Amino acid sequence: MTAIVDYRAGNLTSVRLAFEALGEDAVVTSDPNVVAKSDRVVFPGVGAAASAMANLRELRLVDAVKSVAADKPFLGICLGMQILFEHSEEDGGVDTLGIIPGRVRRFADVPGFKIPQIGWNDVETVNGCNVCPSGEFFYFVHSYYAELCPFTSGVTEYAGVKFTAMVKRGRLLACQFHPEKSGKAGLALLKGWLESC
Repeated sequence: MTAIVDYRAGNLTSVRLAFEALGEDAVVTSDPNVVAKSDRVVFPGVGAAASAMANLRELRLVDAVKSVAADKPFLGICLGMQILFEHSEEDGGVDTLGIIPGRVRRFADVPGFKIPQIGWNDVETVNGCNVCPSGEFFYFVHSYYAELCPFTSGVTEYAGVKFTAMVKRGRLLACQFHPEKSGKAGLALLKGWLESC
């Protein structure tokens, strides 16, 4: 069973529908016991880091998410990738889950570039990542980005900054972009992740 974590910060319906389009049954849940017992976990996210962390604590999901991220197939999406890192500059600075070393920073104001970034970027795969071919285009919506780190598996660029588009550590994969909104390339990535599980 695939569990999609509901911590009041997710693009839940479109994520669930994307998995259903691939023939995968997925349950949306905020129950830490269901998350802990699932075969694989999807950790989506839309919104702000501080409220996301507050919701995770209130719902008693922090330990469950850390546990499954350590030893089960795990997919983070957008904010669900950012809060896997140690710290985010969002909301004046907030400590996040600390599963991946590194920090999340806000894009600087650069003439000619709008913040948030909303649009399509090509992603260069690095460090042997084979979940999707290098150069595929995916849909991004974000004002903050994860710095490059030892676990970066996909790189792209905006406003003169190269940043982590995907990160992979063990059975954990996470992406800054929205595969569920990225058409055929996004579905192919989700299918590749399921098959790798």
